[in-house]
Amino acid sequence: MSQGLFYDYWRSSAGWRVRIGLALKGFPGAGGFAGPEGFSRIAVNLAPAISEQSGEAWRAINPQGRVPALVLAQDPPVLLTQSLAILEWLDEIRPRPAFLPADPTGRAAARAFALSIACDIHPLNNVSVLSFLRRQFMADDAAISAWCQEWLRIGLGPLEENLRRRGYQSGFIFGEAPGFAEICLIPQLYNARRFQLDLAPFPLLGEVEAACLSLPAFADTAPERQPDAPPAQ
Repeated sequence: MSQGLFYDYWRSSAGWRVRIGLALKGFPGAGGFAGPEGFSRIAVNLAPAISEQSGEAWRAINPQGRVPALVLAQDPPVLLTQSLAILEWLDEIRPRPAFLPADPTGRAAARAFALSIACDIHPLNNVSVLSFLRRQFMADDAAISAWCQEWLRIGLGPLEENLRRRGYQSGFIFGEAPGFAEICLIPQLYNARRFQLDLAPFPLLGEVEAACLSLPAFADTAPERQPDAPPAQ
């Protein structure tokens, strides 16, 4: 029996977090999550030229107008939004593999790492913010890239320092398997490349990325592998 519906956009970094989480937890269908115990994926086009984000049909499902969102197949249906809340829910309904360390201090540190990305970095390069900069301040592509690069650089620097102080050398950050920190980090590094940020100053973050992308849960859920991604040019 299907768990429900998963509303997503191929290039949404928050959506990618949930795709990774679903895949790590073993829900069937790494890209579309269609299966007897999976979530049927429905694409919501957030591209500014088409944007379904503000359309009545999508707002009727999720009044916030954002992705990702899960609509659980319950009676009545239950809407879950916000990627980190969804990841917490997944961790509670399917505890293994765990997304957070077992000890309270480790859990707090992993959450802080993830929240630094989800709350401090990501919102400033979200499509709604960038659209406002274009509309209100006539920002062109160069100005948008400069804006995103500045906030990405400011945000990623402390995360690199965090790893350095932890004595990180290889593998994952808070244990033997990826969790909240990696699930948030990998999509954010993808975004950094989109805005042509030089990632050379962040070699430790790059090591984490390489470890994660060697896993199907990260590689198979990447934006370009989603069915609504445009054909490669």
